[in-house]
Amino acid sequence: MKYANQKGDYDHYVVEQEAPLLAWLIDHVKSLSKSKVKATLQGRGIKVDGKVVTQFDYPLKPGMKIAVSKTKRNDIFKSRYVKIVYEDRFLVVVEKNIGILSMVAGHKSLNVKSVLDDYFKKSKQRCTAHVVHRLDRDTSGLMIYAKDMQTEQALEREWHDLVYDRRYVAVVSGEMEEDGGTVANWLKDNKAYVTYSSPVDNGGKYAVTHFHTLKRTTDHSLVEFSLETGRKNQIRVHTADMGHPVCGDTKYGNGDDPLHRLCLHAYVLCFFHPVTHERMEFQTLIPTSFRSLFK
Repeated sequence: MKYANQKGDYDHYVVEQEAPLLAWLIDHVKSLSKSKVKATLQGRGIKVDGKVVTQFDYPLKPGMKIAVSKTKRNDIFKSRYVKIVYEDRFLVVVEKNIGILSMVAGHKSLNVKSVLDDYFKKSKQRCTAHVVHRLDRDTSGLMIYAKDMQTEQALEREWHDLVYDRRYVAVVSGEMEEDGGTVANWLKDNKAYVTYSSPVDNGGKYAVTHFHTLKRTTDHSLVEFSLETGRKNQIRVHTADMGHPVCGDTKYGNGDDPLHRLCLHAYVLCFFHPVTHERMEFQTLIPTSFRSLFK
């Protein structure tokens, strides 16, 4: 249902029944073609209850208010390495590409924090990006950045209570024997910063990874990993322990590199908002290149 008081450059609607955002927009926004709807969503021209949302499967509920930009808004943010999935005044959820660090390391290193800081500056937001958790340079996927110190501290302090579902998908080497299971052991770095595991307490940190095999061929398997603990290099070490290392892993792998990248992607991230306490649920598609190995 569209409602009358149209403000500025937006058309306004009210949701009458539950639906994923993109499907709802295609059904209800008759003034735009399907490709224009997608472009407006990606171009950050859709607001749900006043907040910019770019997540195509964002769950809509009756009573929610949708604002659709009449112009393709927000051309300020452009990066081939980072996509903003969600943004409000406290935090931003991004999907990072491979080849970019999570935070500053050394002089002029390409990193997500700097990309976001530049965007905040250009869009005249008085904030900077605060790193809450990290993904390796060559891991892609979903991450949260806080916009202020209080939100960062709340996320760091209550991380295990706030984050209730965090899943990765990986292409691993070889055919997985098991459909699912759990790997648990202690992880510790040696002097060369290589993480190694031990079945008994070695003074390191206890790490628990649950896995579920999605697809397999004789050469590779597509596996979903759910983290109970978030240790450094946890999935990469645990898959190597299982005899099925992540493909393209130059540190813990076996040289199997079908896609010329580390085949690890953080694709589900669900948490309670540290300020509003709303459920925030994000999921990206499994990378097309991963799926192409299992056609």
